Amino acid sequence: QVQLVESGGGLVQPGGSLRLSCAASGFTLDDYAIGWFRQPPGKERETVSCISSSDGSTNYLDSVKGRFTISRDNAKNMVYLQMNSLKPEDTAVYYCAKAYHCGQGYDYWGQGTQVTVSS
Repeated sequence: QVQLVESGGGLVQPGGSLRLSCAASGFTLDDYAIGWFRQPPGKERETVSCISSSDGSTNYLDSVKGRFTISRDNAKNMVYLQMNSLKPEDTAVYYCAKAYHCGQGYDYWGQGTQVTVSS
């Protein structure tokens, strides 16, 4: 069955880095866009980034541009989110999800991984 499993979260100091991974199974990753989302405590979920299936084009939330990088390795069925220069406001549960196109109809979601940025 379709599964998306996030990993790589944890506690990091401000200015630090983490790389989140999204392991995909049960479908052909090449055919889908993958989005990263986050839900800060007490706030609504927001879209952090997305990478398309066709040409690998990417988009980012304004507040993470220049700090986060999304990438995919279809051969390994993996999508990554490299997060640098982390700030306390990046603290959230991070999720990955799949869709045919970025921004349209994410139908399967992972369980999430906690990222906490604190000194």
